[in-house]
Amino acid sequence: MALANTVYNTFFKRNSVFVTTIFASAFTFGIGFDIAVTKFYDRWNQGKQWKDIRDKYVQEE
Repeated sequence: MALANTVYNTFFKRNSVFVTTIFASAFTFGIGFDIAVTKFYDRWNQGKQWKDIRDKYVQEE
């Protein structure tokens, strides 16, 4: 019960803090989700992407 009261008093009691918490959480989740999906996609398609095969086709002068 003490933990619930602490969380309520910290994040939910004032509307400005509640809205700020929601926006910060959504922003953090969005960045984390984007990074996770990008890592999954890169691993799933490893060796098939331009960044992986570029050295076979591009010659530095």
